[in-house]
Amino acid sequence: RVSFMNNQKPQKPTLSGQRFKTRKRDEKERFDPTQFQDCIIQGLSETGTDLEAVAKFLDASGAKLDYRRYAETLFDILVAGGMLAPGGTLADDMTRTNVCVFAAQEDLETMQAFAQVFNKLIRRYKYLEKGFEDEVKKLLLFLKGFSESERNKLAMLTGILLANGTLNASILNSLYNENLVKEGVSAAFAVKLFKSWINEKDINAVAVSLRKVNMDNRLMELFPANKQSVEHFSKYFTEAGLKELSEYVRNQQSIGARKELQKELQEQMSRGDPFKDIILYVKEEMKKNNISEQTVVAIIWSSVMSTVEWNKKEELVAEQAIKHLKQYSPLLAAFTTQGQSELTLLLKIQEYCYDNIHFMKAFQKIVVLFYKAEVLSEEPILKWYKDAHLAKGKSVFLEQMKKFVEWLKNAEE
Repeated sequence: RVSFMNNQKPQKPTLSGQRFKTRKRDEKERFDPTQFQDCIIQGLSETGTDLEAVAKFLDASGAKLDYRRYAETLFDILVAGGMLAPGGTLADDMTRTNVCVFAAQEDLETMQAFAQVFNKLIRRYKYLEKGFEDEVKKLLLFLKGFSESERNKLAMLTGILLANGTLNASILNSLYNENLVKEGVSAAFAVKLFKSWINEKDINAVAVSLRKVNMDNRLMELFPANKQSVEHFSKYFTEAGLKELSEYVRNQQSIGARKELQKELQEQMSRGDPFKDIILYVKEEMKKNNISEQTVVAIIWSSVMSTVEWNKKEELVAEQAIKHLKQYSPLLAAFTTQGQSELTLLLKIQEYCYDNIHFMKAFQKIVVLFYKAEVLSEEPILKWYKDAHLAKGKSVFLEQMKKFVEWLKNAEE
Protein backbone atom coordinates (compact mmCIF):
# COMPACT_ATOMS: atom_id res chain seq x y z
CA ARG A 1 0.00 0.00 0.00
CA VAL A 2 2.89 2.36 0.82
CA SER A 3 4.61 1.86 -2.52
CA PHE A 4 1.26 2.47 -4.35
CA MET A 5 0.70 5.79 -2.58
CA ASN A 6 4.26 6.90 -3.27
CA ASN A 7 3.75 6.25 -7.00
CA GLN A 8 0.84 8.73 -7.33
CA LYS A 9 1.87 11.83 -9.30
CA PRO A 10 1.60 15.11 -7.44
CA GLN A 11 -1.19 17.41 -8.81
CA LYS A 12 -0.03 20.30 -10.94
CA PRO A 13 -0.88 23.74 -9.61
CA THR A 14 -3.69 25.58 -11.49
CA LEU A 15 -3.88 29.26 -12.28
CA SER A 16 -6.94 31.11 -11.12
CA GLY A 17 -7.95 34.76 -11.12
CA GLN A 18 -8.84 37.33 -13.78
CA ARG A 19 -7.19 37.85 -17.17
CA PHE A 20 -6.67 41.52 -17.81
CA LYS A 21 -4.91 41.42 -21.13
CA THR A 22 -7.06 40.55 -24.18
CA ARG A 23 -5.48 39.48 -27.43
CA LYS A 24 -6.08 41.84 -30.34
CA ARG A 25 -7.97 39.19 -32.34
CA ASP A 26 -10.38 38.50 -29.45
CA GLU A 27 -11.51 42.09 -29.22
CA LYS A 28 -15.02 42.55 -30.59
CA GLU A 29 -15.99 45.92 -32.05
CA ARG A 30 -19.20 47.19 -30.46
CA PHE A 31 -22.22 46.99 -32.81
CA ASP A 32 -23.39 50.60 -33.15
CA PRO A 33 -25.81 51.18 -36.05
CA THR A 34 -26.70 54.66 -34.68
CA GLN A 35 -23.26 56.07 -35.44
CA PHE A 36 -23.32 54.43 -38.89
CA GLN A 37 -26.79 55.90 -39.53
CA ASP A 38 -25.62 59.40 -38.60
CA CYS A 39 -22.71 59.18 -41.07
CA ILE A 40 -24.99 58.04 -43.93
CA ILE A 41 -27.74 60.57 -43.20
CA GLN A 42 -25.25 63.43 -42.95
CA GLY A 43 -23.74 62.44 -46.30
CA LEU A 44 -27.20 62.17 -47.93
CA SER A 45 -28.25 65.59 -46.64
CA GLU A 46 -25.17 67.03 -48.38
CA THR A 47 -25.95 65.33 -51.72
CA GLY A 48 -29.57 66.54 -51.73
CA THR A 49 -32.02 64.87 -54.11
CA ASP A 50 -29.50 64.48 -56.97
CA LEU A 51 -29.48 60.68 -57.28
CA GLU A 52 -26.25 60.70 -59.33
CA ALA A 53 -24.54 62.42 -56.40
CA VAL A 54 -26.20 59.94 -53.98
CA ALA A 55 -24.76 56.99 -55.95
CA LYS A 56 -21.28 58.57 -55.93
CA PHE A 57 -21.45 59.27 -52.18
CA LEU A 58 -22.52 55.66 -51.43
CA ASP A 59 -19.76 54.32 -53.68
CA ALA A 60 -17.07 56.37 -51.90
CA SER A 61 -18.45 55.70 -48.39
CA GLY A 62 -18.10 51.93 -48.83
CA ALA A 63 -14.35 52.31 -48.45
CA LYS A 64 -14.70 54.05 -45.07
CA LEU A 65 -17.87 52.58 -43.56
CA ASP A 66 -18.59 48.93 -42.72
CA TYR A 67 -21.36 48.18 -45.25
CA ARG A 68 -21.04 44.45 -44.66
CA ARG A 69 -21.91 44.84 -40.98
CA TYR A 70 -24.55 47.52 -41.27
CA ALA A 71 -26.26 46.43 -44.52
CA GLU A 72 -29.73 46.38 -42.93
CA THR A 73 -29.31 49.91 -41.54
CA LEU A 74 -28.01 51.17 -44.89
CA PHE A 75 -30.98 49.78 -46.84
CA ASP A 76 -33.51 50.91 -44.19
CA ILE A 77 -32.23 54.48 -44.65
CA LEU A 78 -32.26 54.35 -48.47
CA VAL A 79 -35.82 53.00 -48.54
CA ALA A 80 -37.52 54.55 -45.49
CA GLY A 81 -35.22 57.44 -44.50
CA GLY A 82 -34.07 55.94 -41.20
CA MET A 83 -33.82 52.73 -39.19
CA LEU A 84 -37.05 50.73 -39.06
CA ALA A 85 -38.47 49.29 -35.86
CA PRO A 86 -40.24 45.89 -36.02
CA GLY A 87 -43.53 46.29 -37.91
CA GLY A 88 -42.20 48.97 -40.23
CA THR A 89 -42.37 52.18 -38.18
CA LEU A 90 -39.47 54.64 -38.06
CA ALA A 91 -37.84 54.96 -34.65
CA ASP A 92 -38.88 58.38 -33.23
CA ASP A 93 -35.62 59.30 -31.55
CA MET A 94 -33.50 58.78 -34.69
CA THR A 95 -32.38 61.33 -37.22
CA ARG A 96 -33.88 60.73 -40.65
CA THR A 97 -33.47 61.84 -44.25
CA ASN A 98 -35.84 62.74 -47.07
CA VAL A 99 -33.39 61.34 -49.63
CA CYS A 100 -35.12 57.96 -49.72
CA VAL A 101 -37.66 55.94 -51.72
CA PHE A 102 -40.57 56.64 -49.34
CA ALA A 103 -40.11 60.42 -49.54
CA ALA A 104 -39.69 60.48 -53.33
CA GLN A 105 -42.33 61.16 -55.97
CA GLU A 106 -44.72 58.31 -56.68
CA ASP A 107 -43.97 57.71 -60.36
CA LEU A 108 -42.20 55.10 -62.47
CA GLU A 109 -39.45 57.44 -63.67
CA THR A 110 -38.38 58.35 -60.12
CA MET A 111 -38.40 54.68 -59.07
CA GLN A 112 -36.28 53.77 -62.12
CA ALA A 113 -33.72 56.39 -60.99
CA PHE A 114 -33.71 54.91 -57.45
CA ALA A 115 -33.33 51.40 -58.92
CA GLN A 116 -30.13 52.66 -60.58
CA VAL A 117 -28.79 53.76 -57.17
CA PHE A 118 -29.33 50.24 -55.76
CA ASN A 119 -27.92 48.62 -58.91
CA LYS A 120 -24.70 50.64 -58.82
CA LEU A 121 -24.24 50.09 -55.09
CA ILE A 122 -24.73 46.30 -55.31
CA ARG A 123 -22.58 45.97 -58.44
CA ARG A 124 -19.80 47.85 -56.64
CA TYR A 125 -20.13 45.90 -53.37
CA LYS A 126 -21.21 42.40 -54.43
CA TYR A 127 -21.38 41.19 -50.83
CA LEU A 128 -24.47 43.42 -50.33
CA GLU A 129 -26.55 41.19 -52.64
CA LYS A 130 -27.72 38.80 -49.90
CA GLY A 131 -28.32 41.63 -47.42
CA PHE A 132 -30.46 43.50 -49.93
CA GLU A 133 -32.54 40.42 -50.68
CA ASP A 134 -33.13 39.90 -46.94
CA GLU A 135 -34.04 43.59 -46.61
CA VAL A 136 -36.70 43.41 -49.34
CA LYS A 137 -38.18 40.22 -47.82
CA LYS A 138 -38.41 42.07 -44.48
CA LEU A 139 -39.94 45.19 -46.07
CA LEU A 140 -42.63 43.06 -47.72
CA LEU A 141 -43.55 41.57 -44.34
CA PHE A 142 -43.78 45.14 -42.93
CA LEU A 143 -46.18 46.34 -45.69
CA LYS A 144 -49.07 46.98 -43.28
CA GLY A 145 -46.87 49.46 -41.37
CA PHE A 146 -46.41 51.66 -44.47
CA SER A 147 -48.80 54.13 -46.06
CA GLU A 148 -50.51 53.26 -49.37
CA SER A 149 -48.20 55.65 -51.25
CA GLU A 150 -45.10 54.11 -49.62
CA ARG A 151 -46.33 50.63 -50.57
CA ASN A 152 -46.93 51.75 -54.18
CA LYS A 153 -43.39 53.16 -54.45
CA LEU A 154 -41.86 50.02 -52.95
CA ALA A 155 -43.93 47.85 -55.34
CA MET A 156 -42.77 49.81 -58.41
CA LEU A 157 -39.15 49.72 -57.26
CA THR A 158 -39.33 45.95 -56.55
CA GLY A 159 -40.83 45.27 -60.00
CA ILE A 160 -38.00 47.21 -61.70
CA LEU A 161 -35.32 45.42 -59.64
CA LEU A 162 -36.89 42.02 -60.45
CA ALA A 163 -36.86 42.96 -64.14
CA ASN A 164 -33.18 43.90 -64.21
CA GLY A 165 -32.09 40.88 -62.17
CA THR A 166 -30.95 42.73 -59.03
CA LEU A 167 -33.58 40.77 -57.09
CA ASN A 168 -34.64 37.13 -57.34
CA ALA A 169 -38.35 36.28 -57.66
CA SER A 170 -38.10 34.11 -54.50
CA ILE A 171 -38.55 37.33 -52.46
CA LEU A 172 -42.24 37.17 -53.45
CA ASN A 173 -42.67 34.40 -50.87
CA SER A 174 -43.07 37.16 -48.27
CA LEU A 175 -46.31 38.26 -49.98
CA TYR A 176 -47.93 34.93 -49.04
CA ASN A 177 -47.94 36.00 -45.38
CA GLU A 178 -51.41 35.13 -44.02
CA ASN A 179 -52.21 38.59 -42.58
CA LEU A 180 -51.13 40.44 -45.73
CA VAL A 181 -53.21 38.10 -47.90
CA LYS A 182 -56.28 38.27 -45.66
CA GLU A 183 -56.38 42.08 -45.68
CA GLY A 184 -55.89 42.37 -49.45
CA VAL A 185 -52.48 44.04 -49.07
CA SER A 186 -50.63 41.33 -51.02
CA ALA A 187 -52.92 41.46 -54.08
CA ALA A 188 -52.90 45.30 -54.24
CA PHE A 189 -49.09 45.34 -53.89
CA ALA A 190 -48.76 42.65 -56.60
CA VAL A 191 -50.73 44.79 -59.08
CA LYS A 192 -48.21 47.68 -58.87
CA LEU A 193 -45.25 45.29 -58.79
CA PHE A 194 -46.28 43.29 -61.88
CA LYS A 195 -47.18 46.45 -63.79
CA SER A 196 -43.68 47.88 -63.40
CA TRP A 197 -42.05 44.46 -63.97
CA ILE A 198 -43.97 43.84 -67.21
CA ASN A 199 -43.36 47.46 -68.25
CA GLU A 200 -39.58 46.85 -68.01
CA LYS A 201 -39.66 43.41 -69.67
CA ASP A 202 -42.72 41.44 -70.87
CA ILE A 203 -44.98 38.68 -69.58
CA ASN A 204 -42.73 35.94 -71.06
CA ALA A 205 -39.66 37.18 -69.16
CA VAL A 206 -41.77 37.42 -65.99
CA ALA A 207 -43.00 33.85 -66.53
CA VAL A 208 -39.42 32.56 -66.90
CA SER A 209 -38.37 34.22 -63.62
CA LEU A 210 -41.40 32.83 -61.78
CA ARG A 211 -40.85 29.33 -63.18
CA LYS A 212 -37.22 29.29 -62.00
CA VAL A 213 -38.32 29.62 -58.37
CA ASN A 214 -41.48 27.43 -58.69
CA MET A 215 -43.69 30.47 -58.23
CA ASP A 216 -45.54 30.12 -61.56
CA ASN A 217 -48.35 28.03 -60.04
CA ARG A 218 -48.65 29.95 -56.76
CA LEU A 219 -49.97 33.35 -57.84
CA MET A 220 -53.54 32.56 -56.80
CA GLU A 221 -52.27 32.32 -53.20
CA LEU A 222 -52.20 36.15 -53.23
CA PHE A 223 -55.90 35.79 -52.36
CA PRO A 224 -57.56 34.11 -49.34
CA ALA A 225 -58.51 30.44 -49.80
CA ASN A 226 -62.18 31.21 -50.54
CA LYS A 227 -61.17 33.48 -53.44
CA GLN A 228 -58.47 31.28 -55.00
CA SER A 229 -60.17 30.69 -58.33
CA VAL A 230 -59.06 31.50 -61.88
CA GLU A 231 -62.24 33.55 -62.32
CA HIS A 232 -61.55 35.76 -59.29
CA PHE A 233 -57.86 36.19 -60.14
CA SER A 234 -58.66 36.98 -63.76
CA LYS A 235 -61.34 39.55 -62.89
CA TYR A 236 -59.16 41.30 -60.29
CA PHE A 237 -56.04 41.64 -62.42
CA THR A 238 -57.87 42.34 -65.70
CA GLU A 239 -59.75 45.21 -64.04
CA ALA A 240 -56.40 46.49 -62.72
CA GLY A 241 -55.06 46.59 -66.31
CA LEU A 242 -53.04 43.35 -66.20
CA LYS A 243 -54.89 41.22 -68.74
CA GLU A 244 -51.66 39.45 -69.81
CA LEU A 245 -51.05 38.27 -66.23
CA SER A 246 -54.66 37.01 -65.99
CA GLU A 247 -54.24 35.05 -69.23
CA TYR A 248 -50.89 33.67 -68.07
CA VAL A 249 -52.42 32.35 -64.82
CA ARG A 250 -55.43 30.95 -66.69
CA ASN A 251 -53.04 29.14 -69.04
CA GLN A 252 -50.91 27.82 -66.14
CA GLN A 253 -54.02 26.52 -64.43
CA SER A 254 -55.11 24.82 -67.64
CA ILE A 255 -51.67 23.17 -68.07
CA GLY A 256 -51.89 21.90 -64.47
CA ALA A 257 -55.41 20.55 -65.04
CA ARG A 258 -54.33 18.81 -68.27
CA LYS A 259 -51.36 17.14 -66.54
CA GLU A 260 -53.63 16.02 -63.71
CA LEU A 261 -56.17 14.66 -66.21
CA GLN A 262 -53.50 12.67 -68.07
CA LYS A 263 -52.12 11.20 -64.83
CA GLU A 264 -55.58 10.15 -63.61
CA LEU A 265 -56.50 8.73 -67.04
CA GLN A 266 -53.41 6.52 -67.11
CA GLU A 267 -54.21 5.23 -63.62
CA GLN A 268 -57.82 4.45 -64.62
CA MET A 269 -56.65 2.61 -67.73
CA SER A 270 -54.04 0.58 -65.86
CA ARG A 271 -56.74 -0.42 -63.33
CA GLY A 272 -59.00 -1.40 -66.21
CA ASP A 273 -61.89 0.90 -65.17
CA PRO A 274 -65.02 0.64 -67.37
CA PHE A 275 -65.03 3.10 -70.31
CA LYS A 276 -68.35 4.62 -69.21
CA ASP A 277 -66.76 5.66 -65.88
CA ILE A 278 -63.67 7.06 -67.63
CA ILE A 279 -65.84 9.00 -70.13
CA LEU A 280 -67.94 10.46 -67.30
CA TYR A 281 -64.82 11.53 -65.36
CA VAL A 282 -63.20 13.14 -68.45
CA LYS A 283 -66.39 15.05 -69.34
CA GLU A 284 -66.63 16.42 -65.79
CA GLU A 285 -62.98 17.57 -65.92
CA MET A 286 -63.55 19.20 -69.33
CA LYS A 287 -66.44 21.20 -67.94
CA LYS A 288 -64.74 22.09 -64.66
CA ASN A 289 -61.46 23.25 -66.21
CA ASN A 290 -62.79 24.49 -69.54
CA ILE A 291 -60.71 21.97 -71.56
CA SER A 292 -61.54 21.61 -75.25
CA GLU A 293 -62.41 18.30 -76.94
CA GLN A 294 -59.32 18.68 -79.19
CA THR A 295 -57.07 18.88 -76.11
CA VAL A 296 -58.81 15.89 -74.52
CA VAL A 297 -58.53 13.64 -77.58
CA ALA A 298 -54.78 14.36 -77.74
CA ILE A 299 -54.44 13.47 -74.03
CA ILE A 300 -56.42 10.24 -74.47
CA TRP A 301 -54.30 9.23 -77.48
CA SER A 302 -51.00 9.68 -75.62
CA SER A 303 -52.42 7.93 -72.52
CA VAL A 304 -53.63 4.97 -74.60
CA MET A 305 -50.25 4.67 -76.33
CA SER A 306 -48.28 4.87 -73.08
CA THR A 307 -50.08 1.96 -71.38
CA VAL A 308 -48.31 -0.66 -73.55
CA GLU A 309 -44.81 -2.07 -73.86
CA TRP A 310 -44.48 -1.99 -77.67
CA ASN A 311 -42.76 -4.70 -79.68
CA LYS A 312 -39.44 -3.61 -81.18
CA LYS A 313 -40.06 -5.56 -84.41
CA GLU A 314 -41.72 -3.53 -87.13
CA GLU A 315 -43.64 -6.46 -88.61
CA LEU A 316 -45.19 -7.33 -85.22
CA VAL A 317 -45.87 -3.83 -83.85
CA ALA A 318 -48.62 -3.01 -86.38
CA GLU A 319 -50.57 -6.11 -85.41
CA GLN A 320 -50.10 -5.30 -81.69
CA ALA A 321 -51.19 -1.68 -82.24
CA ILE A 322 -54.37 -2.64 -84.13
CA LYS A 323 -55.39 -5.09 -81.40
CA HIS A 324 -54.73 -2.52 -78.67
CA LEU A 325 -56.39 0.43 -80.43
CA LYS A 326 -59.45 -1.59 -81.41
CA GLN A 327 -60.06 -2.13 -77.70
CA TYR A 328 -59.80 1.61 -76.95
CA SER A 329 -61.68 2.93 -80.00
CA PRO A 330 -65.00 3.44 -78.07
CA LEU A 331 -63.16 5.74 -75.66
CA LEU A 332 -61.62 7.79 -78.50
CA ALA A 333 -64.95 7.86 -80.38
CA ALA A 334 -66.60 9.54 -77.36
CA PHE A 335 -64.28 12.55 -77.82
CA THR A 336 -64.23 12.93 -81.61
CA THR A 337 -67.68 14.45 -82.02
CA GLN A 338 -66.26 17.43 -83.98
CA GLY A 339 -64.32 17.47 -87.25
CA GLN A 340 -61.55 19.49 -85.59
CA SER A 341 -61.14 16.81 -82.89
CA GLU A 342 -60.82 14.11 -85.59
CA LEU A 343 -58.18 16.19 -87.38
CA THR A 344 -56.31 16.66 -84.08
CA LEU A 345 -56.29 12.88 -83.58
CA LEU A 346 -55.03 12.31 -87.15
CA LEU A 347 -52.15 14.73 -86.59
CA LYS A 348 -51.31 13.03 -83.27
CA ILE A 349 -51.24 9.61 -85.00
CA GLN A 350 -48.98 11.03 -87.74
CA GLU A 351 -46.65 12.58 -85.16
CA TYR A 352 -46.51 9.38 -83.11
CA CYS A 353 -45.79 7.13 -86.12
CA TYR A 354 -43.04 9.50 -87.26
CA ASP A 355 -41.41 9.83 -83.82
CA ASN A 356 -41.53 6.05 -83.19
CA ILE A 357 -39.73 4.51 -86.16
CA HIS A 358 -41.32 1.03 -85.73
CA PHE A 359 -44.73 2.59 -86.39
CA MET A 360 -43.85 4.17 -89.77
CA LYS A 361 -45.63 1.44 -91.73
CA ALA A 362 -48.58 1.20 -89.32
CA PHE A 363 -50.04 4.65 -89.99
CA GLN A 364 -52.52 3.66 -92.73
CA LYS A 365 -53.65 0.55 -90.78
CA ILE A 366 -54.45 2.70 -87.69
CA VAL A 367 -56.41 5.26 -89.75
CA VAL A 368 -58.44 2.55 -91.52
CA LEU A 369 -59.19 0.86 -88.15
CA PHE A 370 -60.47 4.17 -86.73
CA TYR A 371 -62.53 4.80 -89.87
CA LYS A 372 -64.21 1.42 -89.50
CA ALA A 373 -64.72 1.97 -85.75
CA GLU A 374 -66.31 5.37 -86.46
CA VAL A 375 -63.64 7.28 -84.57
CA LEU A 376 -62.63 9.08 -87.79
CA SER A 377 -64.90 10.09 -90.64
CA GLU A 378 -64.39 10.71 -94.35
CA GLU A 379 -64.20 14.51 -94.41
CA PRO A 380 -61.37 15.04 -91.87
CA ILE A 381 -59.32 12.23 -93.51
CA LEU A 382 -59.67 13.90 -96.93
CA LYS A 383 -58.83 17.29 -95.43
CA TRP A 384 -55.75 15.83 -93.71
CA TYR A 385 -54.66 14.26 -97.02
CA LYS A 386 -55.20 17.42 -99.05
CA ASP A 387 -53.60 20.15 -96.96
CA ALA A 388 -53.87 19.67 -93.17
CA HIS A 389 -51.07 17.10 -92.66
CA LEU A 390 -47.78 17.80 -90.87
CA ALA A 391 -44.43 17.90 -92.64
CA LYS A 392 -43.16 15.00 -90.48
CA GLY A 393 -42.93 11.91 -92.71
CA LYS A 394 -45.36 13.55 -95.14
CA SER A 395 -44.30 11.71 -98.32
CA VAL A 396 -44.31 8.27 -96.64
CA PHE A 397 -47.73 8.72 -95.03
CA LEU A 398 -49.41 10.30 -98.05
CA GLU A 399 -48.16 7.41 -100.19
CA GLN A 400 -49.56 4.90 -97.66
CA MET A 401 -52.93 6.66 -97.69
CA LYS A 402 -53.21 7.13 -101.46
CA LYS A 403 -55.31 4.04 -102.28
CA PHE A 404 -57.59 4.44 -99.26
CA VAL A 405 -58.22 8.12 -100.07
CA GLU A 406 -59.04 7.22 -103.71
CA TRP A 407 -61.45 4.59 -102.45
CA LEU A 408 -63.10 7.17 -100.11
CA LYS A 409 -63.51 9.63 -103.00
CA ASN A 410 -64.98 7.04 -105.38
CA ALA A 411 -66.94 4.70 -103.10
CA GLU A 412 -70.70 4.88 -103.22
CA GLU A 413 -72.54 5.44 -99.96
